Amino acid sequence: MFGRRINLFKLLGFQVQIDFSWIILAVLIAWSLSTGFFPFQVEGLSTRTYWIMGIIGALGLFISIIIHEFSHSLVARQYGLHMKGITLFIFGGMAEMPDEPPSPKVEFLMAAVGPLSSVILAVLFYAVYSAGVASGISRPVNGVILYLAIINVILAVFNMIPAFPLDGGRVLRSILWGMKGNLRWATRVSASIGSGFGVFLIILGIFSIFGGNFIGGMWWFLIGMFLYSAASMSYQQLVTRRALEGESVRRFMNTDPVTISPDTTLNELVEDYVYRYHHKMYPVVSGSGKVEGCITTQQIKEIPKAEWGQKRVGDVLVSCDVDNTVRPDTDAIKALSLMNRTGKSRLMVTEDDHLAGIISLKDMMKFLSLRIELDQ
Repeated sequence: MFGRRINLFKLLGFQVQIDFSWIILAVLIAWSLSTGFFPFQVEGLSTRTYWIMGIIGALGLFISIIIHEFSHSLVARQYGLHMKGITLFIFGGMAEMPDEPPSPKVEFLMAAVGPLSSVILAVLFYAVYSAGVASGISRPVNGVILYLAIINVILAVFNMIPAFPLDGGRVLRSILWGMKGNLRWATRVSASIGSGFGVFLIILGIFSIFGGNFIGGMWWFLIGMFLYSAASMSYQQLVTRRALEGESVRRFMNTDPVTISPDTTLNELVEDYVYRYHHKMYPVVSGSGKVEGCITTQQIKEIPKAEWGQKRVGDVLVSCDVDNTVRPDTDAIKALSLMNRTGKSRLMVTEDDHLAGIISLKDMMKFLSLRIELDQ
């Protein structure tokens, strides 16, 4: 779901990251607030003041979303669930949980606490706003505080819509899961509702744009697209996790992969291996059988063709590390997650500094397709 991320800070053991898409969101929110919301709510101020209010309002929303997601993470930790951290992206945030909740009760509590935290924030901001009105605080400051009260109410209400993967959809899934005891069925139903709601928002956005409300229509359209995609992806992720659950890399790996000697020139590598086998990554193994690392077509591209005849693989290989190597007993889900994070479609499988095999995304997907077909 995410692209490139930036680590912001660590709080209570949770790593908070920001996706590059958040920059787009921050600009859009600041623009929407400074040119639409605040001029309508607080009239007669300068353009500069409206932009300052818009930027502060966007930062306040940023903090509100972090608190919302932290509440999910804290409840998850209370029930022994490992949380990778919190990532803020273009349409909000997500507490990243590598595994599904162990029971409907845990999912219900985890989902419900997010909107509850937003309601509490809304009440606090409105109390500050009311005190500001009574004490005569400046209109720009009070305008931003009122916006934060309103936006937290909107966050709470919107998130409680029973459309997966929104919190309300997760609450619905927990109820369906508890009723039937079937997580996959509950996910399929709630994700279908989420996809349908996404389509509804897309249509609403189109009508709003053609009706003259360009800014509002744009937001509805983009949020609808995101929800539709996220709902479908959430169900696919569950199916994938269930199909690969308990399987180790050993089951999928090719135990007789094509390997390269460190003394091979790049020219020989391209002509005799890349054009013949069509792989993008090749393990580099010494004469003693020890795996030295790997070389990819991307590395080759970065070296001028004129040097391919002189440069040897051993001069440019990448050593074995946690981003390109797994063990035979590694869980298949972890290997798939590593491929997703690094963008690699092939990983080396090593044991005692020797190459045990190669695990490829293509082989895993073949197994997954057959497994799902037989299960259905």
